[in-house]
Amino acid sequence: MKLNIKYMFAAFMFLGMIGCDKNFEEFETTGGKSPASVELSTVVSEALPGQIKLTWKAPEGDYAYMQIRYYDPLQKKDICKIASKGTTEMLIENTRARFGDYTFYLQTFSTAHEAGVVQELKARSGAMPASYTEKSRTQVALTVEQLSCNYPDVSEGYFDRLIDGKTADPSFFHTNWHSPQVDLPHYIQINLKEEHENFAFEYYTRDTGNADGFPTSAELQISTDGEHWETVSTLNGLPTTRQTKYASDFVMPGKKFKYFRFNVLTSSQNKKYFHIGEIAFFDADIEKYDPETVPLD
Repeated sequence: MKLNIKYMFAAFMFLGMIGCDKNFEEFETTGGKSPASVELSTVVSEALPGQIKLTWKAPEGDYAYMQIRYYDPLQKKDICKIASKGTTEMLIENTRARFGDYTFYLQTFSTAHEAGVVQELKARSGAMPASYTEKSRTQVALTVEQLSCNYPDVSEGYFDRLIDGKTADPSFFHTNWHSPQVDLPHYIQINLKEEHENFAFEYYTRDTGNADGFPTSAELQISTDGEHWETVSTLNGLPTTRQTKYASDFVMPGKKFKYFRFNVLTSSQNKKYFHIGEIAFFDADIEKYDPETVPLD
């Protein structure tokens, strides 16, 4: 008997979903016992990014399910969602703040397909976040005079080797490994001379058979004056194999800057220095897609 009731309920749910394609007027109570209706005063809407969250108190009386209907101006069609008995929330996805009020109609139904009272609610969506895509990156030409380091090695800290276009041994740069050693972080700094904004950073690891001293984590930092610094990206899991290229994702700091640092926090085998084969700084051309302002068909 329990199995039969289960299949009967599933059948009624299917009928209710078919009814989503019809108008409310066709579901007015025509006799029999009406299902308990949701109280409009208990329905709360929350504007989320590209979503509307509806919550309500489940009706105390008997009902089988509830329809939530609304017009979607993005898809340009009526939408109907089903909330099973006992459900107290529904997330309406892919909505837009640009459309203002969405009008929702909430209506309960019994297993006999008797319709409850239609409750109308207006709610707004939060803005759908914009997305960003890198179209290209352009390498910025650097000179030795633009480069500096807080602890360059006296015998292997030659800046010209960072930008000579060579990645094979013996072209590499090393921070201080002689005694006395100084704890990391050690950094390579670039005075860009002019303002930059969206960027990317790339480098090659040193061509060496040694396993120690490869950067394993670092910060990308920017400054407008060379004195006050802001970390705009943290890199982890950096390569520890010889002559290996690393390319960062594009970074959008939201401001212009003239100074840049590759600030190494840790190196392989926990050494107090790092080495690197070649560096490159890039301007990144970023394309923005804003769902809230893009022209609609």
